[in-house]
Amino acid sequence: MESKKSIPGTTVTRKVTDLDAPTGNIYESIVIISRRANQISAETKQELGRKLAEFSSATDSLEETFENREQIEISRFYERLPKPTIVATEEFLDDKIYYRDAAQDQEPKVV
Repeated sequence: MESKKSIPGTTVTRKVTDLDAPTGNIYESIVIISRRANQISAETKQELGRKLAEFSSATDSLEETFENREQIEISRFYERLPKPTIVATEEFLDDKIYYRDAAQDQEPKVV
């Protein structure tokens, strides 16, 4: 979570040439960023689910659900985190994402 604090929480305008420079193709770059954003989103969702599971019980009434301050604070913390797409874009531009082209890694088959 420490690395996410230095990432801006708002939208940042980017140059297309900065995004396509590592791969040579803007579409490949976007696919890499989107897959990493999906990973970040899934990790965050699991983490939030684990934390909120501590507060759930089978006998909760409506009043108890709305009055749980700790649960509300945890939810607000996760709402304030930067969006996974922004985090993934920052990681991509900082060369923190490992990616490879599977088509180039395969040797041509001899028929």
